[in-house]
Amino acid sequence: MRIGELSQRTGTPRRLLRYYEEQALIVADRLPNGYRVYDESNVDRVMQIRGLLDAGLPTRIIKQILPCLNKPRTIHFPDATPEMLATLEDERDRMTDRIRCLTRNRDAVAEYLDAVREKLAAGSSG
Repeated sequence: MRIGELSQRTGTPRRLLRYYEEQALIVADRLPNGYRVYDESNVDRVMQIRGLLDAGLPTRIIKQILPCLNKPRTIHFPDATPEMLATLEDERDRMTDRIRCLTRNRDAVAEYLDAVREKLAAGSSG
Protein backbone atom coordinates (compact mmCIF):
# COMPACT_ATOMS: atom_id res chain seq x y z
CA MET A 1 0.00 0.00 0.00
CA ARG A 2 1.12 3.55 -0.57
CA ILE A 3 1.74 6.11 2.15
CA GLY A 4 -1.69 7.71 1.80
CA GLU A 5 -3.47 4.44 2.50
CA LEU A 6 -1.20 3.67 5.46
CA SER A 7 -1.88 7.15 6.78
CA GLN A 8 -5.62 6.69 6.43
CA ARG A 9 -5.70 3.21 7.94
CA THR A 10 -3.64 4.19 10.97
CA GLY A 11 -4.79 7.77 11.45
CA THR A 12 -1.16 8.83 11.25
CA PRO A 13 -0.11 11.87 9.23
CA ARG A 14 2.16 11.14 6.27
CA ARG A 15 4.79 13.41 7.79
CA LEU A 16 4.97 11.15 10.85
CA LEU A 17 5.15 8.01 8.70
CA ARG A 18 8.14 9.50 6.89
CA TYR A 19 9.69 10.31 10.28
CA TYR A 20 9.13 6.72 11.47
CA GLU A 21 10.88 5.55 8.33
CA GLU A 22 13.80 7.95 8.93
CA GLN A 23 14.11 6.54 12.45
CA ALA A 24 14.10 2.97 11.04
CA LEU A 25 10.90 2.14 12.92
CA ILE A 26 9.14 1.09 9.72
CA VAL A 27 10.46 0.08 6.33
CA ALA A 28 9.09 0.98 2.91
CA ASP A 29 10.03 -0.42 -0.44
CA ARG A 30 10.40 2.03 -3.30
CA LEU A 31 8.76 1.77 -6.67
CA PRO A 32 10.78 2.81 -9.75
CA ASN A 33 9.02 6.19 -9.62
CA GLY A 34 10.23 6.70 -6.02
CA TYR A 35 6.86 6.16 -4.34
CA ARG A 36 6.91 4.39 -1.01
CA VAL A 37 5.14 1.04 -0.79
CA TYR A 38 4.37 -0.46 2.61
CA ASP A 39 3.68 -4.05 3.55
CA GLU A 40 0.39 -4.85 5.34
CA SER A 41 2.32 -5.57 8.57
CA ASN A 42 3.14 -1.87 8.80
CA VAL A 43 -0.45 -1.12 9.84
CA ASP A 44 0.01 -2.99 13.13
CA ARG A 45 3.57 -1.73 13.48
CA VAL A 46 2.50 1.92 13.18
CA MET A 47 -0.25 1.35 15.76
CA GLN A 48 2.32 -0.19 18.13
CA ILE A 49 4.67 2.75 17.60
CA ARG A 50 1.89 5.25 18.25
CA GLY A 51 0.86 3.42 21.41
CA LEU A 52 4.42 3.41 22.71
CA LEU A 53 4.86 7.09 21.86
CA ASP A 54 1.57 7.86 23.61
CA ALA A 55 2.91 6.00 26.63
CA GLY A 56 5.86 8.40 26.65
CA LEU A 57 8.65 6.26 25.22
CA PRO A 58 11.16 8.03 22.99
CA THR A 59 11.78 6.66 19.50
CA ARG A 60 15.31 5.54 20.38
CA ILE A 61 13.90 3.13 22.98
CA ILE A 62 10.98 2.11 20.77
CA LYS A 63 13.47 1.12 18.08
CA GLN A 64 15.19 -1.19 20.54
CA ILE A 65 12.06 -2.90 21.84
CA LEU A 66 10.10 -3.25 18.58
CA PRO A 67 11.71 -6.64 17.87
CA CYS A 68 10.19 -7.86 21.15
CA LEU A 69 6.73 -7.16 19.74
CA ASN A 70 7.22 -9.41 16.71
CA LYS A 71 6.26 -13.03 16.59
CA PRO A 72 8.41 -15.01 16.15
CA ARG A 73 10.77 -12.90 18.14
CA THR A 74 14.26 -12.05 17.03
CA ILE A 75 15.77 -9.95 19.77
CA HIS A 76 19.17 -8.31 19.50
CA PHE A 77 20.89 -7.01 22.61
CA PRO A 78 23.88 -5.00 21.38
CA ASP A 79 22.64 -1.79 23.03
CA ALA A 80 21.32 -3.34 26.24
CA THR A 81 23.40 -1.26 28.66
CA PRO A 82 22.56 -1.11 32.37
CA GLU A 83 21.40 2.47 31.81
CA MET A 84 19.04 1.43 29.02
CA LEU A 85 17.62 -1.39 31.13
CA ALA A 86 17.09 1.03 34.02
CA THR A 87 15.35 3.44 31.65
CA LEU A 88 13.06 0.67 30.40
CA GLU A 89 12.26 -0.37 33.96
CA ASP A 90 11.41 3.24 34.83
CA GLU A 91 9.22 3.53 31.73
CA ARG A 92 7.49 0.25 32.54
CA ASP A 93 6.78 1.43 36.09
CA ARG A 94 5.51 4.78 34.80
CA MET A 95 3.18 3.00 32.36
CA THR A 96 1.91 0.76 35.17
CA ASP A 97 1.11 3.84 37.26
CA ARG A 98 -0.63 5.45 34.30
CA ILE A 99 -2.66 2.28 33.65
CA ARG A 100 -3.79 2.30 37.29
CA CYS A 101 -4.82 5.94 37.00
CA LEU A 102 -6.63 5.40 33.71
CA THR A 103 -8.42 2.35 35.11
CA ARG A 104 -9.50 4.31 38.18
CA ASN A 105 -10.78 7.17 35.99
CA ARG A 106 -12.55 4.78 33.61
CA ASP A 107 -14.28 3.10 36.54
CA ALA A 108 -15.34 6.47 37.96
CA VAL A 109 -16.84 7.49 34.61
CA ALA A 110 -18.65 4.13 34.35
CA GLU A 111 -20.04 4.60 37.88
CA TYR A 112 -21.24 8.08 36.99
CA LEU A 113 -22.91 6.82 33.80
CA ASP A 114 -24.61 4.00 35.70
CA ALA A 115 -25.90 6.43 38.35
CA VAL A 116 -27.18 8.91 35.76
CA ARG A 117 -28.89 6.18 33.73
CA GLU A 118 -30.45 4.73 36.87
CA LYS A 119 -31.77 8.16 37.90
CA LEU A 120 -33.09 8.86 34.39
CA ALA A 121 -34.79 5.46 34.26
CA ALA A 122 -36.36 6.02 37.70
CA GLY A 123 -37.56 9.49 36.65
CA SER A 124 -39.16 8.25 33.45
CA SER A 125 -41.02 5.39 35.15
CA GLY A 126 -42.60 7.54 37.87
